[in-house]
Amino acid sequence: MAKSTPAPVETAPVADFEHSLDELEQLVARMEGGDMSLDESLSAFERGIGLYRHCQQALDQADLRVRLLLDPDNPDTAEPFEPEA
Repeated sequence: MAKSTPAPVETAPVADFEHSLDELEQLVARMEGGDMSLDESLSAFERGIGLYRHCQQALDQADLRVRLLLDPDNPDTAEPFEPEA
């Protein structure tokens, strides 16, 4: 009897963004503590840049989705959503 391997679970984009943001915040707090060696600080900085870029990309994608929802025919001219008072 052959074992079937379960399909990899994909994390939701929002959950992935929040995880990256949490990790970035923890990393910054550790760096601000000043208890890291130079090598650890450089590695943490490099990881932080990667996390920042990942979060920025997720925000850019979310912005595009909102623009497409507001005006699917011309997302560049979509007006920002104004919540009801």
